[in-house]
Amino acid sequence: MTIRVSKLLLVMSMALLASLVSFGNLTDYGSNLAFVQHVFRMDTIFPGSAIGYRAITSPAIQNAGYVLIIALETVTAVCCWIGTFTMWRARRSDHSAFNRSKRWAIAGLTLGFLTWQVAFMSVGGEWFGMWMSTTWNGEESAFRFFATFALVLIFLSLRNDDIAE
Repeated sequence: MTIRVSKLLLVMSMALLASLVSFGNLTDYGSNLAFVQHVFRMDTIFPGSAIGYRAITSPAIQNAGYVLIIALETVTAVCCWIGTFTMWRARRSDHSAFNRSKRWAIAGLTLGFLTWQVAFMSVGGEWFGMWMSTTWNGEESAFRFFATFALVLIFLSLRNDDIAE
């Protein structure tokens, strides 16, 4: 039972994290929009960088990108909360029922990993050269997020929930 409760608490902690990030982006839209705009505009990458042609200066596209990020964070949170609830309900069930209850959590954790790894590290960091910026570089934060999502996902996916205590 301890392993099961540990797993659902870790999923709950990721649900809380994604919820707080999403809430922050919704309630302080302008502050974090500025971050997205600078990354898309590539206005703080190394001067003369050959990748500057990738910049997107359209405010509509910048806002759409930001809205997509918020949507991904929100869906991540919702899936993880549903996963927490279904795992809680199945915590005393047999091994196969508990494993089935992990589906929403696995979906949420996977989406969280993909949001921060793909959107921030791959697209923001590499495509838009965010790594070159000293002021608008979110790679360290993104790494902390996607690494945590990955670690919880790995632990959750282990089929050790039936170990006798």
